[in-house]
Amino acid sequence: MKMVKCFMICEYFKCALVDVYISCRCFPIISNLHVTLTNKSFVCGQLMRLAYLIGYGMDIERSPVNSAALSMLPWPKPAVWPSFPPDASNEVLAKEKKILQANTRPKHFGIHRKPLPLEPSLLLREANRRRASLSAGNMFELSPSFAEGLSLDALRTPPPNKIPASSMSRTNSSPGNFEGSLDRPMRISEIHVAAEHALQHTISDPDLWKCLSSVQNFEQKYLDLTKGAADNYHHSWWKRHGVVLDGEIAAVYHKHGNFDLAAKSYEKVCALYSGEGWQDLLAEVLPNLAECQKILNDEAGYLSSCVKLLSLDKGLFLTKERQSFQSEVVRLAHSEMKHPVPLDVSSLITFSGNPGPPLELCDGDPGTLSVTVWSGFPDDITLESLSLTLAATYSADEGVKAITRSTATILNPGKNNIFLALPPQKPGSYVLGVLTGQIGNLRFRSHSFSKGGPADTDDFMSYEKPTRPILKVFKPRPLVDLNAAISSALLMNEPQWIGIIVRPIYYSLKGAVLHIDTGPGLKIVDTHVIEIESYTKVLQTSTQNTVDDRNSVSAATKEFTQLTLNDGKIQLPDWANETTSVLWFPVLASDKRLARGTSSVAPQKQSIVDGMRTIALKLEFGISHNQTFERTVAVHFTDPFHVSTRVADKCKDGALLLQVTLHSQVKATLTILDTWLDLQPGFVHTGHDDGRPSSSILPLIISPSSRAGILFGIRLGSATTGDEAEALEQGSILNIKYAISGNRTIGAHAPVDGESSASEGNELGLLFRSALVLQRPVLDPCLSVGFLPLPSGGLKVGQLISMRWRVERLKDLEEHAVSPDNDEVLYEVNANSENWMLAGRKKGHISLPIKQGSRIVISIICVPLVAGYVHPPQFKLPKVDEANISCNPAGPHLVCVLPPTLSSSFCIPS
Repeated sequence: MKMVKCFMICEYFKCALVDVYISCRCFPIISNLHVTLTNKSFVCGQLMRLAYLIGYGMDIERSPVNSAALSMLPWPKPAVWPSFPPDASNEVLAKEKKILQANTRPKHFGIHRKPLPLEPSLLLREANRRRASLSAGNMFELSPSFAEGLSLDALRTPPPNKIPASSMSRTNSSPGNFEGSLDRPMRISEIHVAAEHALQHTISDPDLWKCLSSVQNFEQKYLDLTKGAADNYHHSWWKRHGVVLDGEIAAVYHKHGNFDLAAKSYEKVCALYSGEGWQDLLAEVLPNLAECQKILNDEAGYLSSCVKLLSLDKGLFLTKERQSFQSEVVRLAHSEMKHPVPLDVSSLITFSGNPGPPLELCDGDPGTLSVTVWSGFPDDITLESLSLTLAATYSADEGVKAITRSTATILNPGKNNIFLALPPQKPGSYVLGVLTGQIGNLRFRSHSFSKGGPADTDDFMSYEKPTRPILKVFKPRPLVDLNAAISSALLMNEPQWIGIIVRPIYYSLKGAVLHIDTGPGLKIVDTHVIEIESYTKVLQTSTQNTVDDRNSVSAATKEFTQLTLNDGKIQLPDWANETTSVLWFPVLASDKRLARGTSSVAPQKQSIVDGMRTIALKLEFGISHNQTFERTVAVHFTDPFHVSTRVADKCKDGALLLQVTLHSQVKATLTILDTWLDLQPGFVHTGHDDGRPSSSILPLIISPSSRAGILFGIRLGSATTGDEAEALEQGSILNIKYAISGNRTIGAHAPVDGESSASEGNELGLLFRSALVLQRPVLDPCLSVGFLPLPSGGLKVGQLISMRWRVERLKDLEEHAVSPDNDEVLYEVNANSENWMLAGRKKGHISLPIKQGSRIVISIICVPLVAGYVHPPQFKLPKVDEANISCNPAGPHLVCVLPPTLSSSFCIPS
């Protein structure tokens, strides 16, 4: 039925319009659906053109499709345009009044659209041109559809009476004399009246004339035809055409206030236009949808429509219109929305990293990330909060990490540079993910366009830029190194410069703070400032320069600074951010013990642990002092000399030559200015009573790591037994006044304060004291211990054997006292319990007469337990010093023990 109805309307048009009103083609009756749908859509357009001919154009909703269809359809081209009847003056006046009072209804947001030139100018020009042509048979201007099936008589109308052309006014709407001739141009109102009267005499179908009799009837007829065509399209594969026609239906609904149905149709139309990229058509329809949504209190939909309007091409709307879109968005964002929804503003706000290399940070470092944000809003807009997400490129399991900027951000139209505080991230490479933020109470989200962004332009749309890293965080690596500047030993009990090398490893130490904590036995000298200088300059400094000369030279350069220690902390200067530097600070290592010399007969091993001191260092650096480096540095302190003694010779008069050997223990030149020896009781000086050396060789210069010898003449003096015991505990004191010449960059040097210890004669110099233990029986032992030979039969396991030792007094007790007990000597026999079993007394006292040559034999029964070469039992005199004992002959180191004799035994039952 719809198909038959479509062709019936076409026949109505053919019979009614003839060649005066429209050039309508005659379509044969076929069963093709596409042709049928096209015919029905074409009939709707032709019917709309008829309405324009009779003056309904100002009351018809100009939708995009209607405007496009009517602009492409030609106006009728009859040979002679019909004139209006003589008695139609009232109708012309009514048409004139209606044209003058017609006002175009403005769209929502105050949008004004200039209509397409459909009428009246083109219609007026075309109609008067046809009237001026007196050719009644101008068939070549007719369309082929009119030439088929129409007689020549039907194409002609009686020509009206002619009047002078000068009496015709050229105005379009002013009232005037309606009587005229063919030469007088017709006004637009006259054209409408003439067309309406011609249709009344031509259309024979009452239904067709009814639809053209009033605007309301026309709209109802047009709505029925459009719905029928839309339904046919929706039931076919041409669904998009049906959606377009739904937009025409929505325009009529919107005009009459049926906003609910209009909004539903407009949503489908806008989705189609947006998907196809038809922004010009979308700009015509979307404001109507927004108006419907606002009236229906659809806040979410209205907000989305406003954002879409802002996202369209800037040339489609005026600046004031775009500003009204933004004002609606801001108004809704700061209002209390009943159902707030997240908003996608990726078409308005997009972002990317700045051109150039990505931001490079180390593990644990915060930073400041610079991001370019493009705003498509026509005016400035304030974002209450802004956050970005970073996505790791190396692992999808890491997820995304948000970077939030809590302060308000004002986005200007176009390009904006935003700086965000970046918290420490895990090592890896990161790209930008999603931008989110808040405008008032509205939370928005931007995505899909953050793939690099344009580098040097303000265009905020970017589809083709590849994703590139915006941040690179390096894996944990050493960022700085702290080491002692010297490895040689420094002077004990004297203020010395300690050097700490601070070496940044491709990392800035701007604002770094060094904490210094000295260990036990070491303190920082507070009376002096701390110095820092370039490590390169330290290497270039000549060792011949003194400390004062070097400081005067370094102070003139920017790579030398004097610092102050505050609560154990030092802040490094700015020039040391990227370069290796040396930090010098004075310390004093204290050791209250008196240095003790050694004897060449019984040398003692030096312990390096005694002079070791530690310094705990902690460096805080990084962008916000989040990086720390801790290290404990060990520094060795020592005495300038190591003293060893030996008796060089014994003269006939009993005098002794004591040789004192001085070993230099520092990397510096030592100059001995003076030396003297304070002897312990039981010894006296020979020659010089003041204790000076026997020969004048001072001053004596000792090079680094070298040695020198000094001879003192002494002899044995009279002393009681009590004095001699006290002398053994105290010992003699060797005093050395010396000077040191060195450089702090290579080791020991002159003390920091420059003050020297005062000695006799008020001469300046450093004083070193060492204790020397001199034993009176240096060359003459008092006792002799000998091991008596073993039996000739040898030793066997399990066999009893007598071990014997002989003790003999070599000197009288009156001259060489050894023990306060006079004739009592303590002995002790020690043996390995796994090798020997002792059957006698292992420890006891023996009575040894005080007369020289007195002797006694001590024997003990032993049983060897194992065969082989084993150590024999050892005989000792615990209370007698080894220097007073002469072993002659020496005891055997190993003895051979044979296995036991083979034997057999019988088991007898009990």
